[in-house]
Amino acid sequence: MSHGPRSGLAAVSTALLAMSRHLEVRDVLKTIVASARELLDAEYAALGVPDDHGGFAQFVVDGVSDDQWKAIGPLPRQHGILAAMLREDGPQRLADVRKDPRFEGWPSAHPDLVDFLGLPIRDGDEVIGALFLANKRTPAEGDPHNPSGLPCPAPEGTCGFTQDDEDVLGILAQHAAIALTNARLYERSRELTIAEERSRLAHELHDAVSQKLFSLRLTAQAAARLVDRDPARAKGELQQVAALAAEAADELRAAVVELRPAALDEDGLVPTLRTQIQVLDRAHTARVTFAGHGARALPAAQEEAVLRVAQEALHNALRHSGADRVHVTLGRRGSGAVLRVTDDGKGFDPQIIRSAGRHLGLVSMRDRASGVGGSLTVESAPGEGTTIEMEVPGG
Repeated sequence: MSHGPRSGLAAVSTALLAMSRHLEVRDVLKTIVASARELLDAEYAALGVPDDHGGFAQFVVDGVSDDQWKAIGPLPRQHGILAAMLREDGPQRLADVRKDPRFEGWPSAHPDLVDFLGLPIRDGDEVIGALFLANKRTPAEGDPHNPSGLPCPAPEGTCGFTQDDEDVLGILAQHAAIALTNARLYERSRELTIAEERSRLAHELHDAVSQKLFSLRLTAQAAARLVDRDPARAKGELQQVAALAAEAADELRAAVVELRPAALDEDGLVPTLRTQIQVLDRAHTARVTFAGHGARALPAAQEEAVLRVAQEALHNALRHSGADRVHVTLGRRGSGAVLRVTDDGKGFDPQIIRSAGRHLGLVSMRDRASGVGGSLTVESAPGEGTTIEMEVPGG
């Protein structure tokens, strides 16, 4: 197959590897579209994932600026050529999509598409997406990759996309179906994990706060009985009431931070971490600080894993270590990042913790790190505090 400077098995391999590198559905869709457009040298590419209401649950484009995309307006509906790709088995290769009888127009801000190549993405009998490219960049006359010598663009009435292009897009679509299905399974698995974590946190919250409130009630009752006959003791009991109320408030604040959905998509990892650590610093007597050292944006799965490990490590440090200071750093290491959570608490012997069957969340943290291709190390000793370090690769 000949496709100009991006032709050949190596280019196809690069595109397929790029698809398999991501776990988030949105990241997979973007990679599929960008890979298809670059590999087949098209001006525009798009991929739509249909919903059950005649529209698209997701629609990703490449070759259109953000301003253009905003000007185009709402996502398209399932009509015209898009509907044909979702309902018919074969590819759609057209010299001029505007002259096809199924063409129903597009918004005024929409780019002008001419030659067109599209096909469905199928998982077995189910159509899970529609992938298309438009405006093939045909090599100019005299280009060594254009043995026909035809000028650019292709002559009117002929399609710039070839049978070879169609074959390559078919290969991409097959692998796109696998990558998209895997990404959906991953997100479903992550949703179940989050649900389990929320259940665990709710259980911890119930136990911890219930115990504090029960003690609070008993202490208040004792103070009420002592007010008349022993005011000094009653004053002491009331001071204990105030301390228990403060502890209960700390438990609630910490739990709310963990239960609150992370604003990673809107704010990014560093601002999200900084905000949560500021809340913890206010909620606990220990001093909790954060420093970011040139950390770059990571793929969504890596960013969530880093955030969850940071939360678990902070939970351990603030609830179990007796630390006066906890410091979190997030820095760049190669194309990835390294998270470090250090406390000056009582520390522990990792070997004893492991042999006693107590994990302090270390197993789940290691699982999170390895799940995104990273690693986690723990340094601690009795009386010497603890350092949790997590390293993750970039995209």
